[in-house]
Amino acid sequence: MQIAAAAGMNRWGLGNAGNAIKLNKSGPNRGRLMMLMWIILSSSLCLMVDGQMKIPPETVQKWAVSFGKEIAALSSRYSGAKLLQKKYKDIEGVVKMEEVNGEELVKKFAEEMEEMLGRKMKTVKRLAEAAEDADYYHDYNETLEFDYYNSMLINTVGQDGNPVPLGGEFPLEENEHFNKLSVNTQQSNIQVPTNVYNRDPDILNGVYMSEALNDVFIENFQKDPTLTWQYFGSSSGFFRLYPGIQWIPDENGVVTFDCRNRNWYIQAATSPKDVVIVVDVSGSMKGLRLTIAKHTINTILDTLGENDFVNIIAYSDYVRYVEPCFKGTLVQADLDNREHFKLLVEGLHVKGEGKVKNAMKESFKILNEAATLGQGSLCNQAIMLITDGAMEDYKDVFEEFNWPERRVRVFTYLIGREMTFAESVKWIACNNKGYYTHISTLADVQENVMEYLHVLSRPMVINHDHDIIWTEAYMDSVLFNTQAQSLLLMTSVAMPVFSKKKETLSHGILLGVVGTDVALKELMRLAPRYKLGVHGYAFLITNNGYILSHPDLRPLYKEGKKLKPKPNYNSVDLSEVEWEDTEEKLRTAMVKGETGMLSLDVRTSVDKGRRVMFLKNDYFYTVLKETPFSLGVVLSRGYGQYIFTGNVSVEEGLHDLLGPDLTIANEWTYCETDIDPAHRKLSQLHAVVRYLTGKEPDLECDGQLLQQALFDAVVTAPMEAYWTALMLNASGVDEGVETVFLGTRSGLMRFQRYTGMEKRVAKSFLTSTDKENMFTLDHFPLWYRRAAEYPAGQFLYYMPRLDTRGRIVIATTAVTVSVGKKTAVAGAIGVQMTLDVMESRFWAITSQPNDTDCSDIDGICPLRCSSLDITCYLVDNNGFILISKQRSDVGRFFGEIDGSVMTTLIRMGMFKRVSLFDYQAMCKMNSHSVSSARPLLSPFYGLASTLKWFLSNFLLFLLEFNFCGFWHTEHFAEAKPAYSGSSSHKKKGDILQPCDTEYPSFVYESSVKETNSIIKCGRCQKMFVVQQIPQSNLLMLVVQADCDCSRQFPSITLQPEEVKYNASVKCDRMRSEKIRRRPESCHAYHPQENANDCGGASFISLSDSLFFLCLFFSALVS
Repeated sequence: MQIAAAAGMNRWGLGNAGNAIKLNKSGPNRGRLMMLMWIILSSSLCLMVDGQMKIPPETVQKWAVSFGKEIAALSSRYSGAKLLQKKYKDIEGVVKMEEVNGEELVKKFAEEMEEMLGRKMKTVKRLAEAAEDADYYHDYNETLEFDYYNSMLINTVGQDGNPVPLGGEFPLEENEHFNKLSVNTQQSNIQVPTNVYNRDPDILNGVYMSEALNDVFIENFQKDPTLTWQYFGSSSGFFRLYPGIQWIPDENGVVTFDCRNRNWYIQAATSPKDVVIVVDVSGSMKGLRLTIAKHTINTILDTLGENDFVNIIAYSDYVRYVEPCFKGTLVQADLDNREHFKLLVEGLHVKGEGKVKNAMKESFKILNEAATLGQGSLCNQAIMLITDGAMEDYKDVFEEFNWPERRVRVFTYLIGREMTFAESVKWIACNNKGYYTHISTLADVQENVMEYLHVLSRPMVINHDHDIIWTEAYMDSVLFNTQAQSLLLMTSVAMPVFSKKKETLSHGILLGVVGTDVALKELMRLAPRYKLGVHGYAFLITNNGYILSHPDLRPLYKEGKKLKPKPNYNSVDLSEVEWEDTEEKLRTAMVKGETGMLSLDVRTSVDKGRRVMFLKNDYFYTVLKETPFSLGVVLSRGYGQYIFTGNVSVEEGLHDLLGPDLTIANEWTYCETDIDPAHRKLSQLHAVVRYLTGKEPDLECDGQLLQQALFDAVVTAPMEAYWTALMLNASGVDEGVETVFLGTRSGLMRFQRYTGMEKRVAKSFLTSTDKENMFTLDHFPLWYRRAAEYPAGQFLYYMPRLDTRGRIVIATTAVTVSVGKKTAVAGAIGVQMTLDVMESRFWAITSQPNDTDCSDIDGICPLRCSSLDITCYLVDNNGFILISKQRSDVGRFFGEIDGSVMTTLIRMGMFKRVSLFDYQAMCKMNSHSVSSARPLLSPFYGLASTLKWFLSNFLLFLLEFNFCGFWHTEHFAEAKPAYSGSSSHKKKGDILQPCDTEYPSFVYESSVKETNSIIKCGRCQKMFVVQQIPQSNLLMLVVQADCDCSRQFPSITLQPEEVKYNASVKCDRMRSEKIRRRPESCHAYHPQENANDCGGASFISLSDSLFFLCLFFSALVS
């Protein structure tokens, strides 16, 4: 304090000198006095820098040691970690330690998955056989009258109080197996899309014929109670679903679901295909015609899947690619690319004269080159020509490129009411094994596009090749209206159903597709978490390298408060999740269907990407036979290499399993509760107890997992008594210590609440909503995973994210078992407390009293963190602040608060910056608006716009009116979304789109225990001292507070930055075709195919006056 006092005297002395100078305003000495003042001021500032802010490191070290001892004693006392470690130490002589064999594990998991998926395939085979037999013995009746249960109309009464037609009483009961939906397991029912007349003769005959499937549905469910939805999608449009449900329309009262649009239907009905869509954008295609053409393109795109390839060409006076980057090539028709094409199609404009010849030449060249180079699907090839007429002589194009083999089918879509060119457009299709359709309204699009699928299915139907297909992962948000069901990832297995009648053989009539769903989480239960260790996991990919299931797959994002599937959720590539596989060796081997093993050093993030862990992972992989899927199993080296087993009697284990403080992982499968309906309401713990007590001997239980749980229950049983004794102790429990907990490798958890609910800050901690800190199907608790990577016996401290909880701290440590040189993690134990518990101890220790002996201290003495001129922090090993004088700093990254000190610590090697990548991110779009609408420049323009809107909608009403719609009025609502203006004015800044991001994480280098330094910041210098808290992951920072370095050292944030790709790189990434495994079957040709069945024109009589009125309105609208 002597230096500080000197500085103070100088300051006062300066003030007096200033006054003296002020009084003596005259005389030759004035300049000298001013110079003297400047010298004194400079000297004073130097003294302040050199002496006042010298923080003694030895003082900070003492604080750190004292604080470390206090929190270690606190954590150890209330958790009982030493007692638990002793209990596991005591049993080391009787346990058996084994190394986990990854090759055996992946083989066993694969066999069990193949057996499960095999049962699903047998299910659809039985359905296909039953449907074909039913059709064979059914005679089509044009005048058939038949009432069926329409899922939209069941349990509905009319104004007269009687059931509406096709309705009637249809009993529904909530069912646990079907995600608590109300269903009828004794009966299927029928869904018909809004744009299909529900009493059409084709519908009635198909529904009547398929009634035979009801008994098969029920029999299948009895044979395999793990089955979920079974269904038959008819080529005429109806959808038979078992069990029957009440179908809920959308907010407009419309049912947009059409089974023929679903991936399972399309993939089962056709083989893989290469498609070039050729669209006429000449001047005659303006107005409604262009709108219909765009809708036709989008509908065709919706019929494509990840085994198909596509490109789109627009033509008028010249030929241009809708996406110039894709010039001369085919790209995979995955969800990403399809959505990209849709955005580009929306921007198409008409101009010039339509010259189709060059466009057709370009299309044939693309397809021929793909076939020659072994690219694309190497199966069906087709050109989709969308035009309002073709005037050129194009015969020589087909002679040059397609005749006589006719390897490329050409499908033609004549747009608009004009029929002048109908014969020429039909000729193109009929002479190239395609199909011609005439589309005059938006309502015609869906049915007419579907025709091409029936043509492509002919060779397969004639051959009677019942190929079984498996779809990529998907969520059915259209079929199911509950969030729990609609956001469930599934795969479907499906099989085509053919007409076996001889008289229709050459026509190759596809009756429809049968299928069933498999929830992917149910499939992944066959790779149980307890066998994989704390960081291990299993995953599945498709033949295209896309993720089917992976714990790091994030298919959802938040839009406001609502969770929604990301646009590309089911086309996330393995290389985008396992991104450390930079050479894609793992991906290549798995896509090729190989069996093997690969090791990788990986950086993995936890706690929502805020923290990083470094692991060495061993990947074991194999193919699932008779499916397009490959299975991967990941084991982390270190503690994850070994597993130990111990024996206890059922009686002893059961006694300890019934403790009030004990739970087991309800998402794990200790006993299979989904087979017998009577077991479905049992929790896993209740099921285990009933099985072990002999009350439910028929339950199928995992013997190895049960043995581990019983063993862990016995070993950890003394903890209940220890925790209870602490609560009953006369001295009581320190205020703020709220919960103590432990978890073991068997999914067993014990916890004790030291604080009642009314006083507890962390009210959600370890509740059913707190998935992050519980054992789930995908991961061990966060506190368990973090403890496992920290030395056993030492506590690791961290604050959960402030957006999810109050100001709390979690202290956790691992408990191990060793046999010889082999060590395995038995579990983790910890305590949750309020931040106040640590803060009170921190501020008490970091304040030296006035009577401190300062004789041997070089620097400020006594030193207090409460002083205004210094700031003290408690920071964890990832740089997050636990304690600060500014309470708003708590929970934030230290680099955001003080960039100068953090930058210096990184330069000195005390912290290391680690780059992480997220290839599943969602970013805001940059431009301001997607709307190309002109501003309303005048009242007249506003009036004209209103009139134009009215006329255009009236025109659409006239053009879309038909007899089916007259009887089925919901039909009109379907076209509504296409003309809604609200989305066109949406700001791009509000729209999220998939992107790649890079974000930093910081890790403390534990070999550097302490450091101090002085940072030069312009006209001042900032001193700081950093000291590690012994036996913890924490650091104490003492920083000079009166030197602002923010101009020289900007803050360091953890904000992710979008990875920007220039046009060339972006194009290369979009064009690149990764290694993929093609489906084994291909049905592109059959000599008996009736190519003369190639479509025809259909007229709707229209009066001349109305026709010209429509043309006038169309011109006005455009």
